[in-house]
Amino acid sequence: MLEAINFENEALLVHSFRGEDLVRFEKLTQDIFNILSDERTLKYIPEKRLHNLEQAELFLQTAILNYHSRQNYLHFITDKASGKVIGMIDVITPELARKHYHLDYYPFFIEFYLSGTASGCYIMTEILPLLMEELLRQGISKIGAVINRENIAARRVLEKANFEFKAPFDVIQDFYQTSYQLEKTML
Repeated sequence: MLEAINFENEALLVHSFRGEDLVRFEKLTQDIFNILSDERTLKYIPEKRLHNLEQAELFLQTAILNYHSRQNYLHFITDKASGKVIGMIDVITPELARKHYHLDYYPFFIEFYLSGTASGCYIMTEILPLLMEELLRQGISKIGAVINRENIAARRVLEKANFEFKAPFDVIQDFYQTSYQLEKTML
């Protein structure tokens, strides 16, 4: 099982669902809904749209269950000043990827979502390399991502985190992957 990934900088906290999040479950649900119903967030991922708070609550409940059943590991990006979740990073296991993708091999995958108000602030550019270091520390060195090929910002974020284009994934998305080695993080 992947250990919970928690780290922070001056403005942001990256964390999995914690015990203290139980008391703010409704607020967390609202934040998730705000992210996954935001037109700017959904520009390249319209299939992720949530239409109401009930869907957001089900999304959160499913994420918690999947975390404990080792399917995928949802992490929140929380603005420390407001306490508001402004983004999410999902680490998807090869086993879950196998259920949804048809590939020759299955690395861990990441998906990330930022609220429209947080886009363009270099949040993922700063956070993704730190997440990659933590995954490497836990023995996960091959990580993939699938992005809409028109999403230039997401592509740049991946490239700055040492992801490389591997192949077209489908008619609108490309597959990127990184293979970290211990030497890279020690430089």
